[in-house]
Amino acid sequence: MNCLASIQGLGRARPSAPLCRPRSSRRPIPVPPRRHALRVAAVAEAERTVDSTAAVIIDNGSEDGTTLITIDGSNKPGMLGMLTSTFADLGLDVVKAEIGGTGKSIHDRFWVVGADGKKLGDGEVAAVQQALEVTLASSKPGSSRPKLSPAGQSSERSELLHTLMDTYVKNDVLNIQQSIVRHVEYTLARSRFKFDEQEAYMATAFSVRDRLIESWNDTNQYFKEQDPKRVYYMSMEFLMGRSLLNALYNLQIQSQYKEAISELGYKLEDLVDKERDAALGNGGLGRLAACFLDSMATLNLPAWGYGIRYQYGMFRQILVDGFQHEQPDYWLNFGNPWELERLNVAYPISYYGHVSVHEENGRQIFKWNPGETVTAVAYDNPIPGFQTNNTINLRLWAAKPDREFDLQAFNTGDYVQAILSKQRAETLSSVLYPDDRTYEGKELRLKQQHFFVSATVQDVVRRYKDVHSSWDEFANKVSFQMNDTHPTMLAGRKLSGSVCSMFDSGASDAAPVVGAVAELMRVLMDHEKLGWTKAWDLTTQVCNFTNHTVLPEALEKWPVAMMEKLLPRHMQIVYDINWRFLQQMRTRFGDDWQRITQLSIIEEGPTGEKFVRMAVLAVIASKNVNGVAAIHTEILKHDVFANFYQIFPEKFQNKTNGVTPRRWLAFCNPPLRDLITDSLGTQAWISDLDRLKALREKADDPAFQAKWRAVKEAAKLKAIDKISSLTGITLPNKHALLDVQASRRASGHVFVKRIHEYKRQLMNVLGIVWRYDQIRKMSPEQKKNAVPRICVIGGKAAPGYEMAKRIIKLVSAVATKVNNDPAVGDLLKVAFVPDYNVSVAEVIIPGTELSQHISTAGTEASGTGNMKFAMNGSLIIGTMDGANIEIAQEIGEENMFIFGARADAVPQLRKDRQQLKPDDRFLHVVNMIRTGTFGWEDYFGPLVDSITYSDFYLLANDFPDYIRTQERVDQVYRDQAKWQRMSIMSTAGSGFFSSDRTIEDYARDIWKAEKCMVPTTNIDDE
Repeated sequence: MNCLASIQGLGRARPSAPLCRPRSSRRPIPVPPRRHALRVAAVAEAERTVDSTAAVIIDNGSEDGTTLITIDGSNKPGMLGMLTSTFADLGLDVVKAEIGGTGKSIHDRFWVVGADGKKLGDGEVAAVQQALEVTLASSKPGSSRPKLSPAGQSSERSELLHTLMDTYVKNDVLNIQQSIVRHVEYTLARSRFKFDEQEAYMATAFSVRDRLIESWNDTNQYFKEQDPKRVYYMSMEFLMGRSLLNALYNLQIQSQYKEAISELGYKLEDLVDKERDAALGNGGLGRLAACFLDSMATLNLPAWGYGIRYQYGMFRQILVDGFQHEQPDYWLNFGNPWELERLNVAYPISYYGHVSVHEENGRQIFKWNPGETVTAVAYDNPIPGFQTNNTINLRLWAAKPDREFDLQAFNTGDYVQAILSKQRAETLSSVLYPDDRTYEGKELRLKQQHFFVSATVQDVVRRYKDVHSSWDEFANKVSFQMNDTHPTMLAGRKLSGSVCSMFDSGASDAAPVVGAVAELMRVLMDHEKLGWTKAWDLTTQVCNFTNHTVLPEALEKWPVAMMEKLLPRHMQIVYDINWRFLQQMRTRFGDDWQRITQLSIIEEGPTGEKFVRMAVLAVIASKNVNGVAAIHTEILKHDVFANFYQIFPEKFQNKTNGVTPRRWLAFCNPPLRDLITDSLGTQAWISDLDRLKALREKADDPAFQAKWRAVKEAAKLKAIDKISSLTGITLPNKHALLDVQASRRASGHVFVKRIHEYKRQLMNVLGIVWRYDQIRKMSPEQKKNAVPRICVIGGKAAPGYEMAKRIIKLVSAVATKVNNDPAVGDLLKVAFVPDYNVSVAEVIIPGTELSQHISTAGTEASGTGNMKFAMNGSLIIGTMDGANIEIAQEIGEENMFIFGARADAVPQLRKDRQQLKPDDRFLHVVNMIRTGTFGWEDYFGPLVDSITYSDFYLLANDFPDYIRTQERVDQVYRDQAKWQRMSIMSTAGSGFFSSDRTIEDYARDIWKAEKCMVPTTNIDDE
């Protein structure tokens, strides 16, 4: 039967029933009462919207066995869907259809039969004609999809395919419910009469994904037609968090879905909790990348993200007796409804082997003969923008074997060998940041990073060639943004000493830069047959590098021997880049070998072993190099990359980080969002965060302060409940917080980051120990005036970072002692939140009142947690490091609690540290830990030794000022009017820290990319 069933399956404005249904389900021609009532209303509307060109002609005689219905009239979005829906409502079976006409008019013919499989009876013709005329007259222009012109399609076929799906899926409650239930039955193959919350979540996610795919396909096709300059954001991490709620808010259909799900018998909040956080990142870099994608989509930039689809993420953190244990994060066990597997998008990734040379047309051609090959398969994840039709893409790569199964080995009885290639390949995308304490671990990291960049480069080159026949426009159409990654495990151990080498040996976190530069050169020269000069010119025009830290481990180097073994062709290219660059420098500086050696990509160690300095290659090969905060960029220019800044000053820029105000304020904190919207009289601030400055006018208003305080307290209660459920610790002050209006209130004191010595969680713990000791010494009268504290610390330690693991155990030991001491009671509670992730942060951050960002000045590149907390009205206690400096400029230093040495004083303080006589309070709390007040004194020995004998991060220097500043926090907290004013000013000054602003800066200054907004036009407007 030629019934064009695909029309129903693909259409945007889908009919409420299939175009062709089983005969047993056909309804008779008489219209049901409810439908009849709707038709009567439609007739009345039709009288006001008559289309003079519309005509319905029913031929019941010329065709044997069928009735021919011809429809002419003006085209409107969704017209075909409404006609097929009308046929379905009338119980008619369309056995054949011809869709014709132009963009503005229709000329469609349908051959139909009735419920009995025969043509219409004479008495039925009039009813059918009237129903179709009502449909033609009552249909109004809907939300139409843009009319695109895909290459290789005839105009007739293109017109037909557009007409079949010319409107977006409807977002009314009924259509949403039908979509969810259809996915329950057809996608999950479950009974629509009985499905649990997990299945309801999956069906809902598939339903939302349907809507994402619509705009995602339109966006990609529109980009292809317009051929703008595209941005490719490369990151080893994308800490996306949950997708359901974020997508609903960005698509602005959260309320409709909430109602639809409620009527189906579920709560949206419960379904949201069924989603596992995507384990694609670890810390701030991954969360930053996710924020950037959100802003790129919202700003309508033609951009894609590229990363790795980690099967197990980094790890799932659990605490056993206070010790961190790592378990695989099985986040994909129940599937990921948000991703789209692209088996047709796959690329070979090569390793090992050797390089051969041959002549071709008078030129030397290098050929890499790999010893091992795996396949990179694409998984696409739609990323919707806010209040836009643009939906961009995050493409993640999964490693697969080049052959799934070695049948010959299996047949000869070698069953293990038969599956080894599969296991070796899949290891590449199994875990984020494999432990590199062994040679094999280092090699796996390098293999993983090459896998990522090779697949990405091949994909970008292929996409460019789909549209362009020459390389003349490559630099005008492509921009790579390369990012270094988080510190390695090995480097963490080395940093516990007092001396750090800028280019320490070990696994490299800048390796993706090397891979991208060398791999692009290899593809352009070896595959596309470009000469060195042309290939290098293109590479240096399209590559840009962001450095995210000033720590030595982000500037590491790879052993040349390892690279020659694993990536022999790339090592040749790196040698060539280095030789040519040094020749240029020799021309410029003569035989100043000391200076030239400092500029070399290749470094020879004292033992004669050679290393590739990753950051040096990044600076040489990139068109632009940027830091991520003002102080950070100055350190890069005048310290870390000083030699290169003197040569290439035009390359260096600052792009201060930001966070998306949608996920991190508007979506995660609805009460505060509503209060801000009511105050400003508009929701425009959600995509124009500078509008928050208007809140400053209300900061001294007692009535507004009361509303603000009520919102913050409600969020704090929610956060405390979450912390209690995660830790099992009873936090009894939550009820007093609601009732008491004086100083007897618990200050929410939160510290949630990666565990690293430079972030100084240890100083936070020392401060808690000091507070604990002081409370124990207080008289009952003094305790009445004390400000209660709930101190929360969270974060993961890298598996090989022993010092960080000792800090976690110390937090747990202190918590056990403090929380069970009756002399302290409710005045102080300590909790360590395990497996801290995005979803947990979305609850804790809105309720936090005091947030600690206390890294040693000059060690934090930027930080984005401080921005999220400040955006939600939390006050910051911190050093003048990273973005704290710019936050102080924006919200006013008087609205923060700043302490500690400044960055320019740190080098001298380190030199003088051995002569420093530490403050007695510092010595006292360190001695409490050393002598076993909290147990485990032997285990904590190396920890206290690190701050007693070397103290590279200057805890002893800053501790007295830290304690004084904490006392000032207590003093201000007692004055709630002042505290609320500071909180309001914190939010009001956070507009600069929107990732929208950051991405606009990148697009203007680095990528030179223009916005490319997908249009939505009604046919009447064409």
